[in-house]
Amino acid sequence: MVFALVIFLITYVLMLAFQKYRPWIALTSAAVFVILGIAGMYDMSLLDALGAVDYNVLLMIGGTMGTVTLFVESKMPARLAEILISKVPDVKWAVTSLALFAGVISAFVDNVATVLMVAPIGLAISKKLKISPVPVLIAIAVSSNLQGAATLVGDTTSILLGGYAGMTFLDFFWMLGKPGIFWGVELGALASIVVLLYLFRDENQKVSAKVETEVTDYFPSFLMIATVVLLICASFLQEPANAGFVTLYNLRSGLICFALCIIGVIRACIKKRDIEPVKMVIRDLDKDTLLLLFGIFIVIEGITKAGVIDAVANLFYQVSGDNAFLLYTLIVFASVILSAFIDNIPYVATMLPVVSSIAALMNGGAGMAPYVFYFGLLTGATLGGNLTPIGASANIAAIGILRKNGESVSTRDFLRIGVPFTLAAVLAGYIYIWLVWGM
Repeated sequence: MVFALVIFLITYVLMLAFQKYRPWIALTSAAVFVILGIAGMYDMSLLDALGAVDYNVLLMIGGTMGTVTLFVESKMPARLAEILISKVPDVKWAVTSLALFAGVISAFVDNVATVLMVAPIGLAISKKLKISPVPVLIAIAVSSNLQGAATLVGDTTSILLGGYAGMTFLDFFWMLGKPGIFWGVELGALASIVVLLYLFRDENQKVSAKVETEVTDYFPSFLMIATVVLLICASFLQEPANAGFVTLYNLRSGLICFALCIIGVIRACIKKRDIEPVKMVIRDLDKDTLLLLFGIFIVIEGITKAGVIDAVANLFYQVSGDNAFLLYTLIVFASVILSAFIDNIPYVATMLPVVSSIAALMNGGAGMAPYVFYFGLLTGATLGGNLTPIGASANIAAIGILRKNGESVSTRDFLRIGVPFTLAAVLAGYIYIWLVWGM
């Protein structure tokens, strides 16, 4: 077990130090764990390793990314943002509304894609009003990170939770007779409005904006809506009695996302009479994230077989004992701090089985429902990235856009918005989740 733990820690350190090569580090580590399993250090074969990969999650991420590429290309998000900005009275509300709009889009679209589609509007408004675009784009980035946890397809971490816990699209809204995590995220969003309005309180210049962007194709918008509707419909499907159909049933969400992406790409190719849409979707596909997750799933299976997950769960349990509130608090705020410096995707993927094991140890070994800990983990890990410029991919994307436009972004600039935004949103979600799921 100690050897497996050392390999796992080395993997994490290397991924943190060489982020550009994270997928290859994860895949190499996965190969090492498979070799150790075959060598007899623990019981894991190659088939066990491949079976540990959550293909439903990979299909969901890949399919959604492809549909999002077509959606952004259609220019619908840019037009919606312009319509929104044309309705507000001043800069303070323009920035806040744009950030909230980014958050709403991010509940259904990848965070980085959200920043890429909304940032140009923020830049244009800043230039027109002669204000610094730095705080505007930072506000857009942190808001998109917040809302990513609201729905099943909002962020990779949400998809990971849904896949691991067997949650459907509707479970994020209402589950087991209780309000889901969506409402905790929205409470955090309401708290963030107060923060943003205060931070931009002196920006009272009048806004005069026109709706100029023309939507080139409405079909990708239909595909986005269809993705949500079909995922909701899939929530009501009963597991088939025929064992031959169980695999398809378990892959249903991923197959829906992937099939709609394929439909969109084929239609775009027919419309343009060219295969350029295929090239565009493949080019924009986040292959690094897919490869990273493929490797991480196998690594987690390896450390689980080696007993590392149980050992870490016991360590948490020794600290908190049977005090569920203390454990919940520890998970939330440890996740906030750790996710400020490390990528939340491998962190959440690793911690989900840990949290599940901890829940099984509670109440003197009788166990308890793990959902309060799952939601606390997702909240802390998703929002913790907003504490630092490197804590989330959306932050890095926003800063990159600013630098390309000749703007310098200091850590102080980011912390000025990121810290109060994170604290307000985390505390709102932290209180809500405990009151609904922990009491």
